[in-house]
Parts: sequence; structure tokens; C-alpha cells
Amino acid sequence: MSGSRVRVVRPGDLGRGDIETWREIRAKSGAPAHPFMEPEFALAVGRVRPGARVAVISDESGGTAGFLPFERGRLGRGRAVGLGVSDVQGAVLRPGFAPEAGEVLRGCGLSAWEFDNLEEGQVIFEPAAARSYASYVIDVGDGYDSYETALRAGSPKFLRTTLAKERKLGREAGEVRFVLDERDPEALRTLMGWKSAQYRRTGRRDRFAKPWIRDLVEFLFHTRAPRCSGLLSVLYAGGRPVAAHFGLRSRTVLSCWFPSYETEFAKFSPGLILHLRMARAAADDGIGTLDMGRGAAEYKDALKTGELTVYEGASVRPGAGAALQWLGREPARRAQDFVRDRPRLAGLAQRGLARAGRLRGPKGS
Repeated sequence: MSGSRVRVVRPGDLGRGDIETWREIRAKSGAPAHPFMEPEFALAVGRVRPGARVAVISDESGGTAGFLPFERGRLGRGRAVGLGVSDVQGAVLRPGFAPEAGEVLRGCGLSAWEFDNLEEGQVIFEPAAARSYASYVIDVGDGYDSYETALRAGSPKFLRTTLAKERKLGREAGEVRFVLDERDPEALRTLMGWKSAQYRRTGRRDRFAKPWIRDLVEFLFHTRAPRCSGLLSVLYAGGRPVAAHFGLRSRTVLSCWFPSYETEFAKFSPGLILHLRMARAAADDGIGTLDMGRGAAEYKDALKTGELTVYEGASVRPGAGAALQWLGREPARRAQDFVRDRPRLAGLAQRGLARAGRLRGPKGS
């Protein structure tokens, strides 16, 4: 990156020219048009996360050549913007522009940058990945009928059973109706209530217990940009919502995010019915890919027709110190190792800070 520079701003301080350049670079990248990689997502996170920043990266000529959205933490530790809920992460770089990761992090004032859903093709950060995961997709690029034909060939019993359950739902609960783009905020609140209960029921952390996540979802629900728009889809039976999904869409990609259903109707598999209806309606609306995200699930195995790859890890700036080098280890192992390593890490951190001149240790330390 000799001769180039990094300018760090809050997402809300990006100029109109910056945002348009971001969109243009992303459109020319050749990568799937994931809405999480658009400026609207970083802008939304910036409204609810005070540590959100964007690095505007210039090339040697001084022209803007890339962006890296991130969140700044303690000790210069950075992470992907919206980490924990963002399903696709990475830098937005002009084709052919590949700065060194360490120099980008230095320009951002970061010692490390952590990610858990790094987009495939992120050449400057992929070498730091500790693990890779499959992100399961529904391909309706050739139309829903082509997708259904593939399902009939690969999972004939699944498709036949799900369609039979849909007919039974209609007989027992009333007319089945699907809305691809539901604009009623009450329906979103119903979905978040279902999802919170699902998290608790399955022993997982309730994401909607965090105010910033609720605020983020509610803001994105009202976001209507061509490449990043909130999309709430609802399956009704007899006028009642029985399953719903909230995600983000671009013109061609729907990033599936928060699906759930009313447990009273569990015997009808309303979530599966919802996904089939969603795939058909999405295809009719020009969407070619529904990305269900990483993480194994029986319903994903039944619905998928392909896979993308995402990565987890942390890029650590060279010379950041032993304590921060530890952050570059596989994130899933850090929690397990923390209790055992805590005394050693505390000593490393103190000595590292002392060497940096930010903390004076006792004589002989």
C-alpha cells in the first residue's frame, strides 16, 4: 500500500460520493450481490453501535479504491461490523486492488480484525481464516419450476410431504395465504417474539434480548434501497400468521436471516411451507439466490440446491504483540481456553502495554 492512505469515519459521516463509489465498486466485484456488503447495512449498524467505523482506502493516485466496515473495541481490537448478526463480511475493494491486510489494519488503528462470516474471495483476509463453513443456498435463477424439479429429483418425499401438509393446514386452519413483502410492523414484532421463544427453547442466546439488535432489525425493516432492503415475509392460515421470515434483499439475492413460526402449528411444518412459498415468490420477483446462511439444519439440507463458503478467524496486524496474537487463534477455541490461559494472558497483556509505553511495570518486569 505504498503511497496510499486510510481515512476512518463513522458510517453516518460517509459522503454521497463515498456511498456511490462503494456501490459502484461492489457492483463490479463479480461477487453475489449480498445486501450485508452494501453501505446501507454499515449505515444501519452505525445508528445502533457507537463503535462502528468505515475505513475509506485510497490507492497510490489518491482515488478511493476500497472500504472496510468494522467495529472498534478495546486494545485496538476490531471486528466485522455487526458481528454476530451479519451473515456476509469483508472489505469492498476495487477489482485488482489488493492492499496488505496489516497495512489496512494499521491505517484503521486496529491490532486485529475478527470475522465469522467472511465472504469467499476476500484475498487479503482469507489467509487468516481458521475455519471454513458451507452457507446453504436455494438457486431459483432458472425459475421456481426448475428448482422444484431439482427438489423432486433429490428429495421427492420431502417435497411431497410438505405440499400435503400445506393442504392439510388449509383444511384445518383456514385459507393459506402468503405475503412476500409484508409492511405491517406488528407482524415483525410477532416474528421477533416467536424467535426469542425459539432461542430460549433451544438453549441458545436470545439475540433479540439485545436492544441494539432489535433496533437494527426494526430500522432495516423500513430500509428500502435497491441493493439492501428489509424484507418481511409471512405465511397466514385462516387470517392468522403461522410462520414468518425477516431478511435482507438486493435485486438478485435474498439473505435469509430470522425465520420462525407459531409452535401451535408445528405439526404442519409451517416454516418449510413458508420457505417454498418464499422461493416461488422470490423467483417471480427477480431474485435468483436465497442464501440460508451457515450452520447445519435439517430444513436447510432439505431445501438447498447449492453451497457458498464463508470463513471464520481473525487477521492480526504483524507486531501487535503476543497477547493480541492470541486473538488470531480460532475464535471458537478462545472461550474454552480463556480460563486456563487467563494468568498467562494477563501477564502478556501487561508486558505488551508496558513495552508500548502505555503502562509502566515494576522494576525488573
